[in-house]
Amino acid sequence: MGGSKTYPYGSTSTVRGHVLAALGVLKVATADQVRRLACPGHQDNKAVRNACLDLAKHGLTLSEGSTRDGQKLWGLTPHGLDAAAEALARPASEMGGTARGAGRSGAPHAMAVNETVIAITRTPPEPTRPVRRSQAADPATVMPATAAVELRAGMGTVASWSTEVAHNLPSVGRNRSAVQTDAVLHAPDAGVPVLLVEVDNCTETADVLAAKFDRYLRFFRVRAKDHKGRDIPLWRTLYPPTGGEGHPPIVVVFNPGTRLGGVALKNRMNRVLDLTRTIWSGSYQPMGSYSQGDGDGDGYYDYADAIPLLFTTLERLQTHGPLDAVWWRCGHGQWQTLEAALANPNDIHAWHQRDDELRRQRDEQREKERQAAAASAWGRRPTPSPDAPEPASQGTREPHVANVPEPVPCEGCGLPITGQPGILYDNPLPDDGRHCPECRDDLAQQPPGLIQALFGRHLRSGADGS
Repeated sequence: MGGSKTYPYGSTSTVRGHVLAALGVLKVATADQVRRLACPGHQDNKAVRNACLDLAKHGLTLSEGSTRDGQKLWGLTPHGLDAAAEALARPASEMGGTARGAGRSGAPHAMAVNETVIAITRTPPEPTRPVRRSQAADPATVMPATAAVELRAGMGTVASWSTEVAHNLPSVGRNRSAVQTDAVLHAPDAGVPVLLVEVDNCTETADVLAAKFDRYLRFFRVRAKDHKGRDIPLWRTLYPPTGGEGHPPIVVVFNPGTRLGGVALKNRMNRVLDLTRTIWSGSYQPMGSYSQGDGDGDGYYDYADAIPLLFTTLERLQTHGPLDAVWWRCGHGQWQTLEAALANPNDIHAWHQRDDELRRQRDEQREKERQAAAASAWGRRPTPSPDAPEPASQGTREPHVANVPEPVPCEGCGLPITGQPGILYDNPLPDDGRHCPECRDDLAQQPPGLIQALFGRHLRSGADGS
């Protein structure tokens, strides 16, 4: 086998670390599941099985049963759980239990949870052998392109997951109740600060499954004090902000297998959707808008006390990956990407956007009406919009401006008393009510006798009072 006295099965430290990390998350798994989650670059399960055997020699792993199709199940001992905490860089207090005895019945639910984690994560394969420099350009020695494809198609890493997470309700005595989540994903790099995952093997009634979300809602409503003494939801002490309105999102992954057909599965989903309507629908808040004024006919949904509830199937995740349109948000009515499914297109922010748009349209209409009224009052056409086409030439004069008196003619030259149109006169003499600026200037430059000779009649008549 090429092993040593310490590790007789010849496993490497890298693979042993992969096994500890994977089992620290999954608690119980087959060698094939460990390989696909932690080190898919290996062609078979031999390296993982050897690592499990070497770790078992040191009292870190053990096998207590098999799956229903005969695959050996591996788990961790208490010492192995401590070693897994170190491999995952987590406190041992956050590792949960060791799932002892889970493999004696084949662990069908744990196997479905494992497959869900694998389908969402899609760990990219890594090279398992060093490549010599002389072979670096040889296409046969390069890892296939599927590694990059799976990297784009998945969310998070092995360390992004926790399984069998208990959410306890504060209470006293034996009345303490809790809701246990199958898996929790923290993948902020993929836009998912927190996602709670429930895997449904369709072995219990839809009513039992729906009742679980009532307990979730009670837990999310519990309040606590933060380090500054502020009153915040208790779940905020466990998880980061979701980036959206409401409680953390929960996805139900249906895994009917051969137990349910397509119609039966659809009926089950519809039943759960109806039973949880008050959990995910939010509350409608009627609001007025700038254009309506009376407050009728518009509003938004308040999701502050709602749980974003999503549906999908294990088959969809395995076939298309988590970044495709494989998520059905209750209330949206279509398959969407996770980003679109977690959005709230009818919340208060959407109402503000609609109201701002209506306000802009109303302001534009009022401006058009103002221009039209001003043009009508002055007998002119309204000022065209910069985007409006130039009007066709009609060959007609500009309409006469009403109510504007004609200027009085000059007694000397007959031009308007205000002077020639379009000419600006510098320092004109004071207006005498009879002459234009040019004539007033000429008269000022003539000798007095000539002025009397030319305009004596006017001067005399003026002196006589006629």
